[in-house]
Amino acid sequence: MMENDMESGTLGLGAYQDKPRTFPNMRTKPYTPLIFRILFGINIRVLFILLLLGLGAIFYVGASTSPIIVFVISVCILSFLVAIYLTKWVLAKDEGPPEMVQIADAIRDGAEGFFRTQYGSISKMAMFLAVVILCIYLFRSTTPQQEASGLGRSTSAYITVAAFLLGALCSGIAGYVGMWVSVRANVRVSSAARRSAREALQVATRAGGLSAIIVVGMAVIGIAVLYATFYVWLGVDSPGSMKVTDLPLLLVGYGFGASFVALFAQLGGGIYTKAADVGADLVGKVEQGIPEDDPRNPAVIADLVGDNVGDCAARGADLFESIAAEIISAMILGGTMAQRCKIADPSGFILFPLVVHSFDLVVSSVGIFSIRGTRETGVIAPVEDPMTILQKGYSLTIVLAVLAFGLSTRWLLYTDQAPSAWFNFALCGLIGIITAYIFVWIAKYYTDYKHEPVRILALSSSTGHGTNIIAGVSLGLESTALPVLVISVSIISAFWLGHTSGLVDEAGIPTGGLFGTAVATMGMLSTAAYILTMDMFGPIADNAGGIVEMSQQPESVREITDVLDAVGNTTKATTKGFAIGSAALASFLLFSAYMDEVSAFAREPFKQVDIAIPEVFVGGLLGSMLIFVFSAWACSAVGRTAQEVVNEVRRQFIERPGIMDYKEKPDYGRCVAIVASASLREMIKPGALAIISPIAVGFVFRILGYYTGQPLLGAKVVAAMLMFATVSGILMALFLNTAGGAWDNAKKYIETGALGGKGSEAHKAAVTGDTVGDPFKDTAGPSIHVLIKMLATITLVMAPIFL
Repeated sequence: MMENDMESGTLGLGAYQDKPRTFPNMRTKPYTPLIFRILFGINIRVLFILLLLGLGAIFYVGASTSPIIVFVISVCILSFLVAIYLTKWVLAKDEGPPEMVQIADAIRDGAEGFFRTQYGSISKMAMFLAVVILCIYLFRSTTPQQEASGLGRSTSAYITVAAFLLGALCSGIAGYVGMWVSVRANVRVSSAARRSAREALQVATRAGGLSAIIVVGMAVIGIAVLYATFYVWLGVDSPGSMKVTDLPLLLVGYGFGASFVALFAQLGGGIYTKAADVGADLVGKVEQGIPEDDPRNPAVIADLVGDNVGDCAARGADLFESIAAEIISAMILGGTMAQRCKIADPSGFILFPLVVHSFDLVVSSVGIFSIRGTRETGVIAPVEDPMTILQKGYSLTIVLAVLAFGLSTRWLLYTDQAPSAWFNFALCGLIGIITAYIFVWIAKYYTDYKHEPVRILALSSSTGHGTNIIAGVSLGLESTALPVLVISVSIISAFWLGHTSGLVDEAGIPTGGLFGTAVATMGMLSTAAYILTMDMFGPIADNAGGIVEMSQQPESVREITDVLDAVGNTTKATTKGFAIGSAALASFLLFSAYMDEVSAFAREPFKQVDIAIPEVFVGGLLGSMLIFVFSAWACSAVGRTAQEVVNEVRRQFIERPGIMDYKEKPDYGRCVAIVASASLREMIKPGALAIISPIAVGFVFRILGYYTGQPLLGAKVVAAMLMFATVSGILMALFLNTAGGAWDNAKKYIETGALGGKGSEAHKAAVTGDTVGDPFKDTAGPSIHVLIKMLATITLVMAPIFL
């Protein structure tokens, strides 16, 4: 349906005049998801009453569970009110002249159309997988804890499926929010750039901020409500029922649903945005010598649409999944440790992650509001470098996060058994916060053209395309060293602090090590909302620059958006580095939770994985291979789709020579249709590989273990697969993201006038490097860190079939 709409001419421009400044309406019928159409169709008074009843029910269930849950829900609701205020503030900004509005309308139409089709496909796959999970759980064995609590197979199955579908739904909504905001904020940033560089920065930051607050708030309140509902429904901690320390394991399905949607959203959106970008650059910049986002380029609308569906919608789902996985894994480990230490009230250790992210909403909101506009006009001066302004907001957020984290640990992690343990855990959180800051700094160093690595890469472009590629690959490989060293020090330091916290089990053995690592992960993600704000800032600024270029605004306006776009490239790269670091820690925690889950089902200890066993070593090799094959398929999907775009753009330039003279109109809709259909088709194979591989490997080696007298062989092989895939995935994602970001900003650096500027031979070589890096940084790289977290959650959910 979407393809027919695109090709029917609804996205086509009217006949060109000489250097047109206005464009005919390119919009089709606006798209609104069914759930919102239903809500908007209800009488406002009835809706208000239903809202009050819903909030009352939520607070009643929360109050029946714990005062901590009431606190978390209250903060989330207040954060949603802040997001509503930011929404009104951003939408109150003017959209600029008609030519800007109509280009923005076309981008919005393409993004909404693709989102509708993509998430329709994802929802069908999610329903099929839910049926598979239901069948597995209905015929699986049960753990002693479940037998003791009377939680039967059918109840456990329905709970897991319901959690999976809720996680998938919330992840989809998070993606929609990211897209909805970006396609409405882009034109307002463009308009603000006509008045003031600082105002444009403020609009882009607040637009990204409102999306970030909603995404983080939804992740937190979704888990809080699910936890409270299960607590009340199952009568947790009442005689003969489940213990509260076992409850977090029922939330694993929520994380799996979020991971499932995030993976396909990242794959489909990444293929879309980079295929369109590559196709537009290769023919427009290199062959025809026209500027980026020139209205004569038939692929320019598809490129701008891709920024929204690939960088905003996908990133919203991605970070939602990261937070959900980290919260659930930390809750599981907190409950396990509290149970082993016989802590009288374990709720503090279990609910601590929810409180940390509640404070994240507060401190990140302060950081977002700290970025204010001024009355100054013109290009941003060196003293008002936008990256410096964003970093000041980040620094303020970090200071507040440290204070909030210390307060949270003293409030929730103090116990009479180990009075000083809370301080050790506060230090673990500080390690995580410092790790996040260092990750952001490392990514900025390797991708910002103010620093030496990118300038050396740009200089290599002056000697040709080949030397540019060699320099970019070597830069990406080198960039893996510092992050790995930092994450290694963080894991060991946090584990040691937790281990020496004074918390011991009945045998006197220290048990706080893994939870210390979990707390460090929470510290790393304690500013997640501000990090996502900076990430969303990038594609919004990029889109704003495209609208300015297409509507042929004065050069001074384009200079402002170019500066913001270059900073956006850096913020996107830094947030990807942050996401990889958090994925590494979260996967480590989920791996530990997987081993505990296997122990519970197998009813025997499962604490080590011996890679000297041939089958286990083979499982590790398969895990590493999965990362490389997945990356190859993701990049080749971009390449194949880009080829179709290149051929179409070339065809239009040949068959319509008047395009270059503004006498004929490009067919934007055709390029949008090509990219949309191809990206949906291409995302299936790598996504299916990621889901099927761990299940198939675990099941095959389970059968082999049955016939060779090794009952845990399937679980051990899957554990090795997960370990090796995580290690390989972290390195591969760091390489791909950093190399791609560096290539992009090396091109931006040359476009500032260095080494000959736009149109020079160095610029052409830099465009080639940027083209090579596009599928690296926006398709394969981001998809890999989602992949390793999804592997961890799917093995945790599917653990029973490996035994």
